[in-house]
Amino acid sequence: MAIRLKEVDAVMVGMGWTGSIMARELTKAGMTVIGLERGEDLTPREHFALPNIRDELKYTYRKELVQDPALETLTFRHRPSEMALPMRRMGSFLPGNAVGGAANHWGGLHWRYLPSDHLCRSHIVNRYGPKAIPTDMTIRDWAMTYEELEPYYDRFDKLCGVSGKAGNLRGQKVSGGNVFEGARSSEYPNPPLKMTESALMFEKAAKELGYNPFPQPISNSSRPYTNIEGLTLGGCQYCGHCDKSGCEANAKAGPHVCILPLLRAEPKFTLRARSWVSRLVYDKRGKKVTGVIYTDTRTGEEYEQPAGIVVLSAYVFGNISLLFHSKIGVPYDPMTQKGTVGRNYCYQLSRMGVTMFFENKEFNPFMGAPGASMALDDFDGDNFDHGGLGFLGGSRFACGHADGRPIGYRPVPPGTPRWGAAWKKATAKNYHHAASIAVSGSNYANRYNYLDLDPTYRDQLGRPLLRLTYNFVENDYKVMEYTVNAAAKIARAMNPTIMGPARIRRGDYDIVPYQSTHNTGGTVMGHDPKTSVVNRYLQSWDAHNLFIMGASTFPQQPAYNPTGPVGALAYWSAEAIINKYRKSPGPLVHA
Repeated sequence: MAIRLKEVDAVMVGMGWTGSIMARELTKAGMTVIGLERGEDLTPREHFALPNIRDELKYTYRKELVQDPALETLTFRHRPSEMALPMRRMGSFLPGNAVGGAANHWGGLHWRYLPSDHLCRSHIVNRYGPKAIPTDMTIRDWAMTYEELEPYYDRFDKLCGVSGKAGNLRGQKVSGGNVFEGARSSEYPNPPLKMTESALMFEKAAKELGYNPFPQPISNSSRPYTNIEGLTLGGCQYCGHCDKSGCEANAKAGPHVCILPLLRAEPKFTLRARSWVSRLVYDKRGKKVTGVIYTDTRTGEEYEQPAGIVVLSAYVFGNISLLFHSKIGVPYDPMTQKGTVGRNYCYQLSRMGVTMFFENKEFNPFMGAPGASMALDDFDGDNFDHGGLGFLGGSRFACGHADGRPIGYRPVPPGTPRWGAAWKKATAKNYHHAASIAVSGSNYANRYNYLDLDPTYRDQLGRPLLRLTYNFVENDYKVMEYTVNAAAKIARAMNPTIMGPARIRRGDYDIVPYQSTHNTGGTVMGHDPKTSVVNRYLQSWDAHNLFIMGASTFPQQPAYNPTGPVGALAYWSAEAIINKYRKSPGPLVHA
C-alpha cells in the first residue's frame, strides 16, 4: 500500500528542461509544486568541475550521465512481424538519468523549427498536391503555427543565452544569418562563437557555389551572459567536451545553470530525486488524474503524491510508457491506424556526410565546440524544390571542429587498416589534417513506426517494457542520398587532398552505434482526439488536468535538433495553465 502524501497544486514527472521551466512558471504564479526525478541530484559545483569533467572514457564511453538500461530500457525490432529484444546498452540514443535530464550531456545545438515545419502536411499539399504524400506517411500539421509560438521561442532563447546570427529579423532578411528561418522578434542574445578554420573554409566554398552558410546557433554562451531569470552563464572555453559531458565553465545552457538555482531556493517548490514514477492515478470517469505513484529507489518505499495538475516532463519514452501503464488513451494499432498513444514515432537521420583530408592545412581539432561550425539550410525542409525528386524533407549541413577528443576522434583516409601499426601511423598523421561535413536529415512519420508495450520483457518494477518498432523507409533513403551528394559537392569545392566516400545510410536502421538523442512522437499534438493525444496547449484529451511536455508531442521530426521547440512549448503550455486552466479547470479545447 502506497503512503499517501499531502496534496500539492502540481507535480512534475521529470526535472529536465520542461519540468524545470514548468515548475518555475507555476511557482511564480503562486502554486505549490513537487518535482520528481528518477535519477540522482546533480549540481555543477560537485559534478561538473575540473579536472574530473574532462574524462572522455567516463562520460562518452561509460555514459556516466545516461539512463542505466539495467534499471529500465526498451525492446526493439525493425518490423511488426519480428520479436523485439531488449537494449542491453544505450547506444543509438542516450536519455538522461539525473536532475537536468539530457540537457546535462547535450551538445547545445539550439534551433527553431521552420514555419513550414509547423504546417508540414498543409504546406506540402498546397505546394505539390495531396498525391505527393505517400499513403503510408502519417505526417500532420502542428497544433500551432510558428508565428504563434515565436514569442515563446524568443523567451527560451533568452533563457539559454543562445549564440548565433539572425537571418530574418522582424521579416527583414539579414546577410550572414539563416535566410530560411522564420521571422524573429529579436536578435540572438549572444553573437556567434568563434569559427574554426574548417568552418571558414566551408563557408567560403558554399558561398562560391551560391549557397547560404551561417554560424550554427548554440546554447553555449560566446561571452558571460545574464539570462532573463537573472542567472549568469560563463563564456565558452572551446574545450571540445560539450556533448555527453557537463560544462565546467557553466557556458552550456541547462536547467542547472538557467533555472534550478532559483527553484532550489523557492519555498513553494520541493525537489525529490531518486523518485521513480510507476503510474498515474487515473479517474477515467472524471477524465482527470488525481496524482502519481512513485517508488523511492533508495528505500523501495512506495508513495502516492496527490496533485491538482500532473505534468509529464520526462524523456519521450518515459512520457509514453506512463500513459500505457496508467491506461490513459487508446494504444495505436498500425494495421487499422486507429488509436493514438505510440503513433508517429520518428527519429533523426544522422551519421551521414563526408570526410576530407588536407595535406597542406593544419587544424586544431581539440579546440572547438558544436557551435564553432558553419551550418547550411539550403537543403533542409522544403527550402528547395522537391518537384520530381520522389521524396519529402531534407537535411541540414554543418562543418567545423567540435570535439577532437583523444579516444573517439581518429579520422583516417579510405583504405587504412582498422587496427595495427599502419592504423596508428595514419591516425597520428591525419589528426591535424581532417575535416568533415556532417549531414542530419528529417524523418517523417510512417504508419509502421510506433511504440507499444512488450508482451515478454519487464522492468525492475515489474512493468512491461516499452517496445519500439522502427526502420528506415524509401523516403529516408532518398533524403540521405540526395542531400549527402549535395554535401559532397561542397566538399569537393573545398579542394581536399583526399576525399573520403560519401557516408550514406543503407540497409536496416542500426540501434547500436550512437546517432542522436532526438526521438520524437508517441503522444502527438493535434486538433482531433481520434488521431492525437494532446491538444494545442499540450493538455491530454483524456484527462483535463494532465499536460504532456517535450518532443513526444511532435507529429514528425524535421532535420533540426528538437530542444528549441521543446523549451518554447513548455512556456506556451505553462502560460495556458496559469491564465486559462486555473481560472476554469477543464478542457481548454473542445473536440
